[in-house]
Amino acid sequence: MSYGKEVREALRAPTRALRQAIPGVYQGYRELHEAALAPGALDTKAKELIALAIAVSKECDGCIAAHAHGAVQHGATPQEAAEAIGVAFLMNGGPATVYGARAFAAFTEFHEAQGERAGA
Repeated sequence: MSYGKEVREALRAPTRALRQAIPGVYQGYRELHEAALAPGALDTKAKELIALAIAVSKECDGCIAAHAHGAVQHGATPQEAAEAIGVAFLMNGGPATVYGARAFAAFTEFHEAQGERAGA
């Protein structure tokens, strides 16, 4: 099973339907998302890694896929992702070991795909 691309693909249609039903809410969330991840004292890569660790703690596969992808897009390395996930272990205990493995698999999937695109 893919914890990255397959999760994102499975969520596309239901997310689109809900976004059409409540466009204002989604617009507000989009603005919050952009503001929260904008570079400031922390760069976007660090913020995506924080979000990935929180997604592990929240046990949210969709969030894991989104922020694993975002972390890769902003230049995070597998080691940086692993260490961020390790902090989630500290803060969340045993359940984080399950969702942490999913998060690392998703990150690795996106990281390898980006490497393939760069080498192509």
